Amino acid sequence: MTIDSHQHFWNYEPIKHDWIDDDMSVIRHDFLPSDLRTVYDENNIDGCVAVQADQTLEENDFLLDLASKNDFIKGVVGWADLRAENIDDVLKHYSQFEKLKGFRHVVQGEPDHNFLLRPDFLRGISALDKYNFTYDILVFPHQLGSVLEFVREFPNQKFVIDHIAKPYIKDGFFDGWEVLINEISNHENVQCKLSGMITEADYKTWTPTQIAPYIETVLHAFGSKRIQFGSDWPVCLVAGNYKQVKDLVTDFIANLSSAEQADIMGNNAIKFYNL
Repeated sequence: MTIDSHQHFWNYEPIKHDWIDDDMSVIRHDFLPSDLRTVYDENNIDGCVAVQADQTLEENDFLLDLASKNDFIKGVVGWADLRAENIDDVLKHYSQFEKLKGFRHVVQGEPDHNFLLRPDFLRGISALDKYNFTYDILVFPHQLGSVLEFVREFPNQKFVIDHIAKPYIKDGFFDGWEVLINEISNHENVQCKLSGMITEADYKTWTPTQIAPYIETVLHAFGSKRIQFGSDWPVCLVAGNYKQVKDLVTDFIANLSSAEQADIMGNNAIKFYNL
């Protein structure tokens, strides 16, 4: 099966979605399963993991409701305040929903570079394993030092890095990101999503050749068993279309064995999220 490990749904609200700036105006409207089903039919995608775009518990209910009505939504990555005193009660509540697979926090938006290492956040992360929940790591490259310390703390927790940690492709920065990605990949409990890459390049002038060194680094670091294809739809639409996003990955891995390609394009996400 081909699984898109990373996409979003929303009913667009200007205040709630204020991160969608003027340069991204093309995605300032609703994106729902009926829209995505058409895209998947055109691109031979069998299913997806819907990832939170809003940091509220209501977001979990919204995504779980969509998943209950659309079988191609195989899993949900939701949000909870992992710093909360009652986090175990919250996780216990969500453990009853089969399609709720894990959680994410928009750490890239936190002003504290060491947000991941706050004691209250670490306490929340330590509660995930009890319920077999995964955790998606959403950061910018300057936060990767904290990520390295963070994943060391929890060798048994299933982690996946979103959007290859959003390297500054547009500006050509590479070396610092590469060093830390390689260090983090030494921790076998960490995977990485080949997603969100074209939106870190120039929206209008990016090329596969420009992005290739970043994909090569991730492939070399994590290997075909710990990489997941993701589209970041509909965010990807500000810089291209779904076919371009999929082709960027499938063309790059075309010389791998069929088994390795199948792992990256679906099997790894199925196993990681227990879809």
